[in-house]
This record gives sequence, C-alpha cells and structure tokens, in this order.
Amino acid sequence: MKITGIGICPPPGARNNPSATPELLASCLARYSRSNKGIQSIMESIDWNDPEKSVDSIFKFVDYGHASITGMSGGIAIAIDGCSMFLAYKLFEIAQLCDGQESSTRYIKLDSSNLPDPEHIGLPAALISEWEQLMELSFRIYHEVYETLDNQARENPSIVRVPAGAKQNVIERLRKNYALDRARYFIPFATRTNAAYVMSARVWAETVKMLDSIPLPEAHICAEGIRAELNKFVPRMVKHSTPDEASCSHTGYLFNNAASYINKRGLSFENKKDEVYVQIENSFPPFLNEISSLGDSFTGKVNRYSTCGTTIKRMFVRAAWNNMAIAELRDLNRHRSGFRFSPLIPVGFYVPPEVNHSLVKELLLKKEALIKKIAAQDDARTSYVYALLLGTQVTFEHSTHLDKFIYEIELRTGMGAHFRYAEHLTGAYNELVKKLPELKSYIHLGTAEPE
Repeated sequence: MKITGIGICPPPGARNNPSATPELLASCLARYSRSNKGIQSIMESIDWNDPEKSVDSIFKFVDYGHASITGMSGGIAIAIDGCSMFLAYKLFEIAQLCDGQESSTRYIKLDSSNLPDPEHIGLPAALISEWEQLMELSFRIYHEVYETLDNQARENPSIVRVPAGAKQNVIERLRKNYALDRARYFIPFATRTNAAYVMSARVWAETVKMLDSIPLPEAHICAEGIRAELNKFVPRMVKHSTPDEASCSHTGYLFNNAASYINKRGLSFENKKDEVYVQIENSFPPFLNEISSLGDSFTGKVNRYSTCGTTIKRMFVRAAWNNMAIAELRDLNRHRSGFRFSPLIPVGFYVPPEVNHSLVKELLLKKEALIKKIAAQDDARTSYVYALLLGTQVTFEHSTHLDKFIYEIELRTGMGAHFRYAEHLTGAYNELVKKLPELKSYIHLGTAEPE
C-alpha cells in the first residue's frame, strides 16, 4: 500500500493572489471571523519569516473544542494505492463528508495478481491456503464469465442495446461494459484498488481516528500512512486522529456483531429477491410551515442538477435495501449527503440472469465454509470481510433529504447507469411515489440505456 498526499499550487491566473499552507489558511480565516479589517489586512500581518508563529497562536484554540477552525484548512487530497476494496469502501463510509473516487471495475480488468498478501490483512494462518484457493476460483469464474458474455455480445450486438449510429469505439466500449458489469460479482472484496479522497483537516482527523479503530491490520497500516502524509500538511491536527474508547468500542461492536451473527445464524447464498423500504418524514413545525407547494419546488427543473425549492429540501427520506450486492454498495455508499450504513452481514449472493457458469455453486459453498471458519476464530474473526465477493448481498440503508434522494434516483437510473443500480433505485422510486404520488410528475426516471 502506498499513500501519497497531493499538494495544490495556485494556477497561473491566481499567481498574484494570496496563498497559504492548509494550517495557515485555517489560522487566517479564524482571525478573519474575529476581525472587521478584511482578509488582505490579516494576510499582511503575517510574519512570513516565521509563519508558524501565526498558526500556533490560533491553533491552540482547537484543543479547547473549536474544531471548526480545522475545517477551514481547505481540501487535502490523499491517494491510496493498493488498499483492498473493502478498506476503500470503509473509508468512504466513515468519511461521510469527503469527495473522492475509486478504480472502476467497468474499465479495469482484474486478476489474482491484484490480491493483497494474506498475512497483511489479518487472515488466520491456518486458513490462508483455503482463502487463496477460493480467490483463485473466484477470478477464474470472473474471467470465464467475462469472455463468454463478451463473445455473446459480439455475436448478438442487440443484447448490448447499442444506440443507432454509434461509432465503432463506442460499440466496443458498451460491449465491454456489458460483460464487465455482469462478471464483476465474482471479484473478491479483498482485491487491491486505488482510491483518492479529498477532505478538510477536521474530517481527515476524524476519519483516521475511526479507521485506526477498526480491528484489522490493514486499517492500522493505512491509518499510520495517512497520518504520515497529513503531518506534512497539518501537523497540529495529527494528534486529534488517535482512537479513543468510544471509537474503538462502537467500531469493534459492529465487526464483532457481524461475526457473531454469522456464527449463530449461519449464511445464505441464494439470490435474495428485491425488497426496498422507503419512509418519508414530511411534517413541519406549526410555526414554520412550508412556504410553497410541492409542485412549486420543481419550478424550472430541467435535469437532476437543477435547484429544488425549500419544501422538497426540508423533507427527510430513509431508504433501505435488503439485498444490496457489494458491487453496487461500493458506489451507492459514496453519495455524500446524509448517512449510509451496512452491517456487512452476508444475506445472499447476486448472480445476473445472463450468467450461467458450472462452478458458481461450488464457489459459493466454499465461500460459505471459509467465512464460517474465519468468523469462528477468537483472534481473527473480523477478517471474514476478506472472504466476501462483490456479489455478496448485504442490507444497506441511506438516510438523506428528499432533493438529494431524487438526484440519486435520477443519476442511478439515467443514461449509462449500471443495470443493477437502475433496478434498485427504480424500486425505491416506486415506493416513494406510493407514499407521495404527486412526485411522479417531477422525477425523471431513466432506463439506464445504453449501459
């Protein structure tokens, strides 16, 4: 795993503008809130021969609970090469306020060379050989399914839903998307990926604290590597990234609860049928009722990026799916608004209807046996997550405001969306309009064509 912090330099057009390190920026903006002299006056008061003095004089207030100061450090970008897909997912789950991207299974073909060293991810030594065999079988099926679907799409292009008049390079890309989107369910969750995150020092400190609270070696290694990079940008904030009793207790409970559930109730790897739960909270205080109708909230709306009125923005939505495959969870977990949650307890396994491989049943039986063995360990039970595949179905909940959820529906059913996203969000849309029928006229539900 390689972790790299990326500094941001001003573009040519801003070369004459003031510039500052992340901590100096936070310091100046903190002073700005306590002065009416303007930012130029504050920047001119800095002793550029000793700028650290200006930072120290204000950052002492962070220790007194003024964490908002560290939120003004600007976006600090850190790229993590070679972490597992599981760890990339957890970072996005923890950092609910971050921006970021992860390597896409739609554009990158993977193989067993992308797997981490099993000793570095905390697998029980006695089960490493069994884990390696499972991973090899998973990738074998992944490649064979891809080749089969790609050949089928070559022979019968109509199954790819290529738009009329598409250029050859577009046809080839859509064909690959079709095959990779359906083969990816056999990719191990342990597979190494690259992920980049951008967040303020305040969010980084909390993220690293929670990351280091995860009872897995990979999480500790990653946390230490991020601290080393953050120390170059915001050294005064690194001390606020240390796990405490609360972070360790709550994080440990989630992982141990999942392992205990597996031990007590076992696993199912049937393709669990879709269920979706949607609840709307749209009551308003008697002294602050809505000031416009629901319909008026969509005035001028032309696409998912259009601004909605306050009536829609004030409504709260809780949506949950009973069978979200980890392949889809990785992306839906990155919607930055609200709170996203999954206990990562396997409840089923998704196999696309177009996939028919003779070794799938054998794979799932071996996967079930290995997960049970790992979860039964006293000292390494939480490492069961590295035996999951992207087709593993788990429960997932997203709570957010209605305007953000409408954006999510339109994005995940819109042109080019993965077919399974479209199925999940279409189900959520159907439940949403049952509860609030007047929304039907204002949500642009797509068909994800072409993929």
